[in-house]
Amino acid sequence: MSAASIAAEVEGVGGQPVSAQTIRRTLHQIGLHGCRPRRKPLLKMMHKKARKQFAEDKQTKDMDYWNHVLWSDETKINLFGSDGVKRVWRQPGEEYKDKCVLPTVKHGGGSVMVWGCMSAAGTGELQFIEGTMNANMYCDILKQSMIPSLRRLGRRAVFQHDNDPKHTSKTTTALLKKLRVKVMDWPSMSPDLNPIEHLWGIVKRKLEECKVSNIHQLRDVVMEEWKRTPVATCEALVNSMPKRVKAVLENDGGHTKY
Repeated sequence: MSAASIAAEVEGVGGQPVSAQTIRRTLHQIGLHGCRPRRKPLLKMMHKKARKQFAEDKQTKDMDYWNHVLWSDETKINLFGSDGVKRVWRQPGEEYKDKCVLPTVKHGGGSVMVWGCMSAAGTGELQFIEGTMNANMYCDILKQSMIPSLRRLGRRAVFQHDNDPKHTSKTTTALLKKLRVKVMDWPSMSPDLNPIEHLWGIVKRKLEECKVSNIHQLRDVVMEEWKRTPVATCEALVNSMPKRVKAVLENDGGHTKY
């Protein structure tokens, strides 16, 4: 609720007028400040229960286990910046300087969809998705890009993907079984448990430093930045898995800072 809404409700209950400024000052005195809310998936009780069960099952796993996991995900990369809200640090009167504006183009400038995978050993294959991906397209990606990356992790390798309908379809499930791929059971609505989500963020921030004017250049730069990602970066992200699992347990299956 806004300070004005709270003021109106207080006045309605107590009968005495109170200003929004008084509400804000009182909230500040008890340590509450207006902030932009973190964007997180909507967690229903069943999601929290599944997340907690996952964390309980994985809390005893050592780094040798996590180092043999191949993490995967799809993401959209925009030609001109992200879909989210950005802020700039500027002085009065600088709002229209080139360095202080966010370039926009008509119709958004386009974007690319990519599928990628990573492990503690570094980035794996990256594949661009043409059009809308269905289960058959996803299976092609698994055969062409996932399997080579998974094999490099050895016989104990475990494959992770989320519960997108394409990932859990009969076609995909049958293929993974045929290829004898060990698949990690995954709780829905849990991007905070997948280290590749943070890798996407790192790559996208790198892209903001590049001058790209069309989709073809974007594809080239995305692939270049992906391959350039240091192994140490991937290793550090995977090393955070015990802490991520612990955070889920501490929050009873709820949201974490990751």
